[in-house]
Amino acid sequence: MTGQFRTLISVDDLARGLGTPEWCVVDCRHDLVNPAFGRDAYAEAHIPGAVFLSLDDDLSGPKTGTNGRHPLPDPAALAKRLGELGIGNHTQVIAYDDAGGMYAARLWWMLRWLGHDAVAVLDGGYRAWCDAGQPVSATLPAYSPAQFDFKTHTGLAADVTEIQRRLATGQLNLIDARSPDRFRGENESLDPVAGHIPGAWNRFFRDNLDEDGCFRPTDELRADFAAIIGELPPAAVIHQCGSGVTACHNLLAMEHAGLVGSRLYPGSWSEWCADPSRPIATGTGT
Repeated sequence: MTGQFRTLISVDDLARGLGTPEWCVVDCRHDLVNPAFGRDAYAEAHIPGAVFLSLDDDLSGPKTGTNGRHPLPDPAALAKRLGELGIGNHTQVIAYDDAGGMYAARLWWMLRWLGHDAVAVLDGGYRAWCDAGQPVSATLPAYSPAQFDFKTHTGLAADVTEIQRRLATGQLNLIDARSPDRFRGENESLDPVAGHIPGAWNRFFRDNLDEDGCFRPTDELRADFAAIIGELPPAAVIHQCGSGVTACHNLLAMEHAGLVGSRLYPGSWSEWCADPSRPIATGTGT
């Protein structure tokens, strides 16, 4: 099998392609309240041959107190790390986690940000892999370093300056992936300020999944997002969440449903609320 997966890959397709040259499986498991969880889970058992990338250490950059909880890393540093794990420019990357794809989608978006489109998220993740009776291993893989040459696609991201400008003009087409209670300003457990960016619409990322933790059919996803964005083209849509992680899940869902071209606000709510001069909304309205 050759590199051909750009949004999602099924357990069956991964099982058939596992071990294919130029394929690399990446374990992205994480827990926001227990940062050690991912590494510990990977050490205990993982998909055979998978390497591990940490949300905090590899897929995020240094925090300043004003740039959010998971700021983007230096692209050159990320490219170097990918190369160390054997990921090159012709590698088909498959990312997985055990949380419905919420962390794997972050790697999916970041590779596209670096100009690498041959990346897909394992639909159903580690749970679906194990439920299908597929093998797992605690053996650390052997890999040969590769050259990963990147070209950052800055147009895939929106910064806080753009968000503020579009908010001022009333042309903000922002989708917030957080749970409805956090969007309303209730039960905030991760950020010091509760609420949402004025003008944002709420689309909880877990609504992209069925009861088994797999992505819902594309026609259902397309209809759901069309109900939010109306006649707007996908390119007019910006996704955000608490720290630029679960927003990637909504972006992936739109892409998988054929709504191609929306963007990410990486700083998201944790960056926005760090400046007390920025306006805040609460409740169910935008």
